[in-house]
Amino acid sequence: MDFSQLNKKSAKSFNDQKALIKKLSQGRVVNCPDCQQPIVLSLSQSTPNRAVAQCQQGCTFIELDLA
Repeated sequence: MDFSQLNKKSAKSFNDQKALIKKLSQGRVVNCPDCQQPIVLSLSQSTPNRAVAQCQQGCTFIELDLA
């Protein structure tokens, strides 16, 4: 099994998510690549030290640990 392709895909996905979070934290509007709805960054009221970046339909869902 060739893990180099899997590692490349994982690294690309991580870097894409990191760039998306950076743009959102700068206040820029970023659209979901699937549904083209805006992705919103919100802090969780019920769970401290957590934030969520998601589109309205839920195609994109990134949970962040802010601790």
